[in-house]
Amino acid sequence: MIPRLGPLVLLLVLAGCGGTGPASPPPTALELATAPVEFREVETTVSAEAVVEAVRQSTVASQIAGRIVDLPFDVGDRVEKGQVIARIDERAASQALAASEAQVRSAEATLANARAAYERSQQLYAQKFISQSALDKAQADFRAAESQMKAMLAGAGQAATERSFATLTAPYGGVVSARLVQLGEMATPGKPIMTGFDPASLRVVATVASPQVPAIQASSRTRIEVPAANRWVEARAIVVVPSADPRTHSTQVRIELPPDVRGIYPGVFARAHFVVGSASRLMVPREAVVRRSELTAVYVITDGMPQLRQVRVGSVADDRGVEVLAGLRAGERVALEPIRAGMSARRPAA
Repeated sequence: MIPRLGPLVLLLVLAGCGGTGPASPPPTALELATAPVEFREVETTVSAEAVVEAVRQSTVASQIAGRIVDLPFDVGDRVEKGQVIARIDERAASQALAASEAQVRSAEATLANARAAYERSQQLYAQKFISQSALDKAQADFRAAESQMKAMLAGAGQAATERSFATLTAPYGGVVSARLVQLGEMATPGKPIMTGFDPASLRVVATVASPQVPAIQASSRTRIEVPAANRWVEARAIVVVPSADPRTHSTQVRIELPPDVRGIYPGVFARAHFVVGSASRLMVPREAVVRRSELTAVYVITDGMPQLRQVRVGSVADDRGVEVLAGLRAGERVALEPIRAGMSARRPAA
């Protein structure tokens, strides 16, 4: 008869039998998007650091003295051509214009009187009632009154022009980049009021070594990289400035951007890439590259798990990939989401 075992004894027996349960599954990587490292025909370029600038950028300044009474726009506002961007108190200019107009009316009366006197003198001289000298004096008075009238008209026109300076308008449509005064401040002739630029006319100015100029002039294509906006833009045209800096032996190249560019502003750092040929290079997707201080690396998928590997990248780059000089082989796969790949690599085993 087999003795009946208690629950505790049964557990001890099973534990001592050496039997094992099902093995724990090995840790697996998160679902990561990957891409192969491969040789690809890419454009070889001559690259240069550059900066974005506006072709049309203006600082509007005051032409008369007066207190600023209206500033309808601020930094970042869009302004259309002809819109009022500032008003200056025009009371003094209006009074000066009124005085000039009064002087014009006085000159008109004087001229009318001098003309009538001259005409009468001509009739009297024809009838031999006055001498030649009297006729000459009447003619001189008429011409003096006529000249005085012209001077008064010019003065009135100048006063009207000065009064128009109290209203500052936008010379072209654009964006306000700086407002240099505040409401209520005193404007003086030459004092800057507001700065703006036209975002539809931007260009990139690059400084290149003079020996590179012939290759750049023969370039079939130019692309602009804007790291801050993570964008690549096709250049519309390039102009090599026909002069060089005698100290640095460098030359400026102006690169026109297309008018539909958005999100790029003057002063932004850029890189100009002048295409001078093509070659087969080992390329890795741009989004796979991780840069941490002086470390440049990618997450390589090995046995289903991402592993961080340091690489050395070259100067060839485009909007799709970056050249790899060392650290990778063709056919290996890299993670396109380095942050998620790093989380997966650090995840402990179950």
